Amino acid sequence: MSGFRHIPVLPAEVLEYLAPRPGGIYLDGTLGGGGHSALILEACGPDGRLFGFDRDMAAISAASARLAPFGERFRPVNRNFAAMGEAMPGLGIDAIDGFVLDLGVSSHQLDTVERGFSFLQDAPLDMRMDRSRGETAAELVGRLSHGELARIIREYGEERWAGRIASFICKAREEAPLTGTLQLADIVKGAIPRKAWEERIHPATRTFQALRIAVNEELSSLEEGLRGAVKLLKPGGRGVVISFHSLEDRIVKQMFRELSTGCICPKDLPVCSCGHRPEVRVLTGRPVMAGEREVAENPRARSAKLRAVEKL
Repeated sequence: MSGFRHIPVLPAEVLEYLAPRPGGIYLDGTLGGGGHSALILEACGPDGRLFGFDRDMAAISAASARLAPFGERFRPVNRNFAAMGEAMPGLGIDAIDGFVLDLGVSSHQLDTVERGFSFLQDAPLDMRMDRSRGETAAELVGRLSHGELARIIREYGEERWAGRIASFICKAREEAPLTGTLQLADIVKGAIPRKAWEERIHPATRTFQALRIAVNEELSSLEEGLRGAVKLLKPGGRGVVISFHSLEDRIVKQMFRELSTGCICPKDLPVCSCGHRPEVRVLTGRPVMAGEREVAENPRARSAKLRAVEKL
């Protein structure tokens, strides 16, 4: 498990906006290899604590080994970050000083061939972050209707050729089950006209992204987890979210805007009757992006967008 790599994205910016302090209690909702967790634990020493959530047992094992020097200050939790709000009281914690979410699939998951996240090498078409439960990508593409497949690929992958790709998938599965990553990637390549291939990305990239999001219910988990984490924040506590594609960033932006809005009465109403009060203050008017030096050292940072809020 020591091979679970995690180069934390935007490390200085995470610490700047999270502002961890000694004695604080923090959540890392996307533990991964423990990169951000290690930075936070160092900054909130000698007695700050961190709870790290991840549904991938490979991540839990690797991060636990990496963070062992922090002793009981670190506690791993093998659950989806969507459950943070309900899980923390059961762990004896009713309020926290901050949380961080580093969304999407990890480099280790992409690089572990048998996980089926990547189309660079052949592997079973799995894509589950928690391999002990849920439907695989192969099972998903095997049972969904043409319309459902097209919708997922269009909405989650933002793929303009979604309908045609769904048609090619449905035709191919009539002849044989779709069980391998290269098998699916070849079908997608065949569905997109050669002249429409983009120069910098593989034709199957958006379809694989869409299926991964659907298999792991990533967008609904983000909404649920974010609301739960914000509710746990103490006044003055901070939340930091790093997203890697427009769907995630849109959800984070809209939720932070909603949570930071006061009165929502019609403008022509002379007196407020809704009683709506803002819960947070947005700290990032625009998303914070990685600089050229970090992108050169860690290409994954290129598409990262950081947004942060402070609890009122």
